[in-house]
Amino acid sequence: MKYLKNIYILILVVFVIWMVFFDTNSLIIHSQYNSEIDDLEAEKEYYKKEIEKDQEAIDELSREEGIETFAREQYYMKKDNEDIYIIEYQDSLKTKEDE
Repeated sequence: MKYLKNIYILILVVFVIWMVFFDTNSLIIHSQYNSEIDDLEAEKEYYKKEIEKDQEAIDELSREEGIETFAREQYYMKKDNEDIYIIEYQDSLKTKEDE
C-alpha cells in the first residue's frame, strides 16, 4: 500500500501500461510487425530460389541444344527425317470416370 501512494510509481505503472497496450508503437504492434517481417523474409527466400531456377532455365535455353530439347519435349517438334512416338501409360489416360 505504501507503493500505491507514491506518485512516481503510479506514473511509472500508468506509463508502462500505456506503452505496452495503447500507444501507436506498443509492444503488441511491434510483435505483429516482427512476425510480418519474418513472413516477408521467408517469401523473399522463396522468390530468390525461384529466380535461381528461372535463371538456370534461361541459361539452358540460351544454348542451341537447350532450345532443341525444349522444342522437342514441349511442342513435339521433330526434324524432317525423324518419327516421334508418344508413349502414354495407362494411369495417365483419361477415362470416363475421371470426367
